[in-house]
Parts: sequence; structure tokens; C-alpha cells
Amino acid sequence: MSGARLVDLGHLAYGPTAAIQLQTLDQVANREAPSTLFFVEHDPVLTLGANFHPENLLLSKAEYEAKDIELTATERGGDVTFHGPNQLVIYPIFNVAEFGRDLHQWLRDLEETMILTCKHFGLKAERNNINTGAWINNRKVAAIGIKVRRWVSMHGIALNCSNDLTPFDLIVPCGVKGYGVTSLSQEAGREITIENAKPVVVTAFEQVFRLTIR
Repeated sequence: MSGARLVDLGHLAYGPTAAIQLQTLDQVANREAPSTLFFVEHDPVLTLGANFHPENLLLSKAEYEAKDIELTATERGGDVTFHGPNQLVIYPIFNVAEFGRDLHQWLRDLEETMILTCKHFGLKAERNNINTGAWINNRKVAAIGIKVRRWVSMHGIALNCSNDLTPFDLIVPCGVKGYGVTSLSQEAGREITIENAKPVVVTAFEQVFRLTIR
């Protein structure tokens, strides 16, 4: 069983986190560091993916800024999504070459980590053909968007734990109309915090990718 390291960045803005990801990607690609699983909680930010369509922003940039929501472009796949307090953001900077060099399977495996995480809390999550991620009753609980460079993956997963979901009403989340967004807490009918979710996510990654994370 191979290994990976866990780095918990705590609460950190999106920009500095992106810089850390890029630095770590180079280290992993050069075999100067092991595959690394980052946990982080961001300040309110809308990230615009490589497939972003402007019509999926329902307000102007000034209106978002008035609500203290940052807008930033990103290289990950997908459209627009929201990150904010009480949402666990998971960035696996993993050498995908060690897991089959199959990007389609890589995405399915990331989805599986979230399906297992939800199962731990008594929730049935599943895939939805319309969009990558983990869904509960056609409501997305975990958004997934990645970028792979030199066969190392960056960006990753946003798992809604106990976060305020109303900012998602200000966008068309992931560019998908007609589908809702949910959280672990909302579905379970009790508070499930980031701290509750972290060890469960670690175990799910260990199971899916057959590695130890320390």
C-alpha cells in the first residue's frame, strides 16, 4: 500500500492556497514530495473554471463584492462554484500516473470518496450523468473540478458540510440549471461540521486509492 501525506491548511484565502497547490504539484511531479491531500476552508469566493460561461453569474462583480464575495478565475475544469466558511475543500495533489493514467476513472474515484463519506453519515449519495460530483436526491453535496499537469492532479472537491447555502442562489452552480445544492447537515437533519468530516474523508481516500495517509 502506497502512502500520501495530509496537510491541513485551516482557514486560508483562495489565492495563497492556489499558489501552494502549484508549488506542491511541481514537487510531486519531480518526486520531491509524496502525493499530498490538502484540507482547507476558504473565505467567500466564486471560482470560475475553464468552462465558465458569464451568464451563470446572476449578479455583477460589484454586487458580489458588496456581499464580500471574491471572484477569481481558475484552471480547473467546470464552470462557476462557490467556496465559503464551513465548507470542506479537498485538494488531492496526487500523481495520477500511479493510479492508472485514466482521467475519467480519476474523476469517478473522487466521486466515490464522497459517496463513501456520505454513507458514513447515513446518507445515500450517487453520481449524476449531467455533471461530475456527488448528489443526494438530485441535489449536489460535493462539487468536483480538477486540472492535471505532468500527470499530477490539482484542485479537487468542495464538500458542503454545515455551510450557508444561500450564496449558491446567486449563481447557476457548475452551470447546471434546474438542480439544487445541499449539505451534509441539511440532509442529515443535524450539524455535521468540517471537523466531523475530515477523518471520514481521509478514510474514504485511503479505501478508494488503497493508500495510507499520514
